[in-house]
Amino acid sequence: MTTTPPDAMQRALQAVRSGRLKDATALIQDNLGWQSSRTKGSFADLAVPPRRQGPIPRGAKAAGHPARERFTCAAGSREYLLHLPEGDPRGLILMLHGCTQTPEDFAVGTTMSAKGTAAGLAVLYAAQSRGDNAQSCWNWFSAADQRRDRGEPAILAGMVRAVAAQNGVPEDRIFVAGLSAGAAMAVILGRAYPDMFTAVGAHSGLPYGAARSVPEAFSAMAGEHHPRKIDGTGQPVPTIVFHGTKDATVSPANGARIVADTLSGTAQTIETTEQGQTAGRSFQRTVHSGPTQNVLSEEWRIEGLGHAWSGGDAKGSYADPKGPDATAQMIRFFLSVPRAGLM
Repeated sequence: MTTTPPDAMQRALQAVRSGRLKDATALIQDNLGWQSSRTKGSFADLAVPPRRQGPIPRGAKAAGHPARERFTCAAGSREYLLHLPEGDPRGLILMLHGCTQTPEDFAVGTTMSAKGTAAGLAVLYAAQSRGDNAQSCWNWFSAADQRRDRGEPAILAGMVRAVAAQNGVPEDRIFVAGLSAGAAMAVILGRAYPDMFTAVGAHSGLPYGAARSVPEAFSAMAGEHHPRKIDGTGQPVPTIVFHGTKDATVSPANGARIVADTLSGTAQTIETTEQGQTAGRSFQRTVHSGPTQNVLSEEWRIEGLGHAWSGGDAKGSYADPKGPDATAQMIRFFLSVPRAGLM
């Protein structure tokens, strides 16, 4: 993939701050060398660092993975991978990869397939189309892809409905999680479909409505905030957030903003914080609960972690094996949240 050199990124951010939006857009487009067939001029990439290895090939059946299937609806079409547990699923997790990743690669890096199915969950990996974003990013920065029953949210929600119905998944045990651009889209889905998704997992992501233009996307990733009214369809669902303190791609400030949005509209919360240490990294875990002890949000701030899935398998891209184990903690959080978690 083509990455944006640090000096170009800095010049683009300075242009945004000084109001020269056309200059910022040109710098981003010139350095990313990207153009989408669907949304020309949209923000192409999260400027992630080069992979340690290329993505796992997409064959009829990549090693250890089922064959891809395709879902089509009025809003569009996307491929997906589905891993099923033995017996009837207890629930389903929709997994949304980051830029330049594939579902197969993301499955390896997160280890969600093995851990999710062991917990009795179906694990559904949606695939972004290169025809809709040349770097395989979910279009979280596009206003057309931030609302219920439109664009990518409509496609992904329809996919989940179909797969859940086909496999007997309980309607009140459907979750969504993602990394980077995938995390930003997961947050959007939680806002747009609170009646579908019981909980959200956001790793190295951005809050709902963080950007609605190319310059805003770039500055939001750098940590700048663009306040706007949240126009989701209801209260936010319980959310678990992971972000590394050394993330140079998406500012850790975005993780805190996801939590703040989750707590918005809640008159009173109880906050508990603990410090922890894994074999590789220290972390701070902050839990916000409602008056009846129902968990609203859980935030993991991981010292020294960059733009990578915490506790992942280094055989996949953007995965840091040092821990803590984000996958195990997401599964634990998801299964602990009741359907009426915010009531």
